[in-house]
Amino acid sequence: MNIYVGNLSWQMTDEDLRNLFEQHGTVASAKIVKDKVSGRSKGFGFVEMEDDGEAQQAITNLYDSEVMGRKIIVNESQPKQQGGSGGGGGYKKRSFGGGGGGGGYKKGGYDRGGGGGYNRDY
Repeated sequence: MNIYVGNLSWQMTDEDLRNLFEQHGTVASAKIVKDKVSGRSKGFGFVEMEDDGEAQQAITNLYDSEVMGRKIIVNESQPKQQGGSGGGGGYKKRSFGGGGGGGGYKKGGYDRGGGGGYNRDY
């Protein structure tokens, strides 16, 4: 099971995260997400545990517990959302675009939704 861990101390390392979860079972991997440019922790990470029962126990026991001076958030990781947001608009009565945004695109790891429409009265 893949577990999301948030509100981590900036000083916490991958090894610290692994050690925290190993108290509750076998850890396959533990990774703190870091900024690509600065290398600084983004304050959250993911832990993968082999046994779902042990993972659920870790989630229950660690949720809202204080670790390195911060109350951490621990949840089962949800699949990453894909694609842009909203639907496309159209051309109607000199109104370009319309409701919602365009399909959007992904660049550099950031999801960029499309913009709204262009409306102009003539």
